[in-house]
Amino acid sequence: MATAKPPAKTGKTIPIQVYLLGMVSFFNDISSEMLYPIMPIFLTGVLHAPVFVIGIIDGVAEGISALFKAYFGFLSDKLQKRKPFVVVGYGTSAFAKIIFALAYNWPLVFVGRVLDRLGKGVRTGARDALLLDAADDNNKGLIFGIHRSMDSAGAVVGPLVALGLLQLSNDEVRPILYAAAIPGFIGLLFFLFVKEAKKRVQITKTSLRLSLKELPPNFRVFLLTFGLFSLGNSSDSFLILQSQQLGLSITAVVLAYVVYNLVYTLLSTPAGIIADKLGAKKVFLVGLLIYVGVYLCFAFNGNGTLVWVLFAVYGSYIALTDGVSKALVGNYIPKEKGAIAYGTLQAVTSLASLSASVIAGVLWSAIAPAAAFIFGATCALAAFILFVVSGLSKSQA
Repeated sequence: MATAKPPAKTGKTIPIQVYLLGMVSFFNDISSEMLYPIMPIFLTGVLHAPVFVIGIIDGVAEGISALFKAYFGFLSDKLQKRKPFVVVGYGTSAFAKIIFALAYNWPLVFVGRVLDRLGKGVRTGARDALLLDAADDNNKGLIFGIHRSMDSAGAVVGPLVALGLLQLSNDEVRPILYAAAIPGFIGLLFFLFVKEAKKRVQITKTSLRLSLKELPPNFRVFLLTFGLFSLGNSSDSFLILQSQQLGLSITAVVLAYVVYNLVYTLLSTPAGIIADKLGAKKVFLVGLLIYVGVYLCFAFNGNGTLVWVLFAVYGSYIALTDGVSKALVGNYIPKEKGAIAYGTLQAVTSLASLSASVIAGVLWSAIAPAAAFIFGATCALAAFILFVVSGLSKSQA
């Protein structure tokens, strides 16, 4: 009589690592998002920096981050270590919040922003590789979706905490800058319980190189597609400034941003589940089209009330693309090259975002705010077309 085979892995059990990493991201995002919606107002209203400086700060900081994302992803794969890179990366970002609090001119904000993005560059590839290590072929979308939901939940809590502090401090921004460092350090405590996978494919000097040629063709095409989209995906600071120009108060702008993150939080996990069932490619393409629509509406909308709807729809775009894009990458690459692949993706995205924020700032100042949003919508539509005509939308993934 033949021996019964063990039941096949269903992919429904989520490892504790996913939730621990989610908690780290949750508290880090509380820290970051306490600052994000008020930072453009702090720069222009308190430090009196011109609008184009916001584009330069965000763009250059992302560009500097990009220089490290691929390298530290490569180093993580080469050393077969994930946790040290993630701890150092999140710790660096936590310390950067203190620099923001000490800033009395925009160049010091720039220094803090660079340090914050440097931390992201160190941790991103290794963190996403840890998540990929925890996944199987049936639950990549779910695992990345859960992580993005926990991350964006922090982006809901953070602005609400900032609003509470604004009320207590009579709209003084600086106390919020100091308080923002606290949750960042709390998040680091969860790393005491994070463990790396014990078994991983051994990498030889000849099998892993810091080169795109070493990565699968489908991944390289996706890299080009996502880079084109990111070229028009400027900082959300411009959405915040446009909302304020349409008549929303500081409190209303922050709450609209909370709506965006709430939708992002609620839809990220369902989006991951749908991606596992129907295909990550289809979900990703829908997300791109939603982005095109939202940016065109921001370009031509003159109604402040409509901003609330636009931020809600904008939250659905990020839910359908952020975690889903990482699940897509997981289908294109072997796990032992996960950190370098995710690091490279983030590096290309950051370099494109550098240009996006600078271009948006120039278009905003030299032509009109609408020009910045039209440019972003055009890049997203071009990325959609490239994704379809390249064959990625039909390839096995």
